[in-house]
Amino acid sequence: MGPIKKTLPNCLSETNLHLTVPGLKSKTRGKVRDIYDNGDYLVLVTTDRQSAFDRILASIPFKGQVLNETSLWWFNKTEHITPNAIVAAPDENVTIATKCSVFPVEFVVRGFVTGSTDTSLWTVYKKGIRNYCGNVLPEGMVKNQKLPTNILTPTTKAADHDVPVTPDEIINSGLMTQADYEEVSKKALSLFQYGQHVAQEHGLILVDTKYEFGKGRDGSIFLIDEVHTPDSSRYWIASSYEERFQNGLEPENIDKEFLRLWFKDHCNPYEDKVLPDAPEELVSELSWRYIFLYETITKLKFKLPSTEEPIHDRISRNVALALSSLK
Repeated sequence: MGPIKKTLPNCLSETNLHLTVPGLKSKTRGKVRDIYDNGDYLVLVTTDRQSAFDRILASIPFKGQVLNETSLWWFNKTEHITPNAIVAAPDENVTIATKCSVFPVEFVVRGFVTGSTDTSLWTVYKKGIRNYCGNVLPEGMVKNQKLPTNILTPTTKAADHDVPVTPDEIINSGLMTQADYEEVSKKALSLFQYGQHVAQEHGLILVDTKYEFGKGRDGSIFLIDEVHTPDSSRYWIASSYEERFQNGLEPENIDKEFLRLWFKDHCNPYEDKVLPDAPEELVSELSWRYIFLYETITKLKFKLPSTEEPIHDRISRNVALALSSLK
């Protein structure tokens, strides 16, 4: 907790590599990633920004490094299921990827009825909806119960939020061809099943997650963005799940759900223009959880970054070197 608390004022909340690295043409600011275009490749910098409810809630120490390194570990482990767009990882917070035409659909896979957001499965189930994104849901389920089988609940991007869609809507509206949709949905379900297997071996339950895919210049379909990170996924502790579920208690989780719940208790995160600051204890706790999850999943020790060089200078130097070697 010492290094976490020391880093609170120095999180990587913003980058401007287009001003410091030659050849980077433009910057796109995502919720968590800053994406730079150098013509042939995309440079993706994972920052410490924390998003939920389609907005930024806080900055979490070391979060960007955890997300980037967790994704790289999973990208490497899942190449037998699908190729990915990764070209290089020149810095703890950076991935360089080949350019893809990104499908405008997020592939959300779920193994349990749970969640607190407007599009979460428990929220819609509670309202009485029994056919969701083309999946028929059984009657009589309760919160945090395991589904009879894993299901795909795709969403598409609206201006500022995700909109659930059915496979037929995706194909009929021209968002994807039937062949592409079938290939990607099969890959998504296989990735999730494999992720659940690995998580179980390491004492965790992979509850739900989202994947994004793109098409390369040669027509190949690539896994892009991030894989099975604490941002894209929900994880529970396996050993205590059954007993807590039987007693009507929330599962022990290692994700940002507790921060989401704090904001829901203290404001209307969907409608309030200004949000309260997240308490430092919660921010530090979430940072610790991210590191714990990285170490639990990968069985690797998290390496704290050197503090000798300012983080933006370090990233700029590493990215410039990597791009010059890729020419």
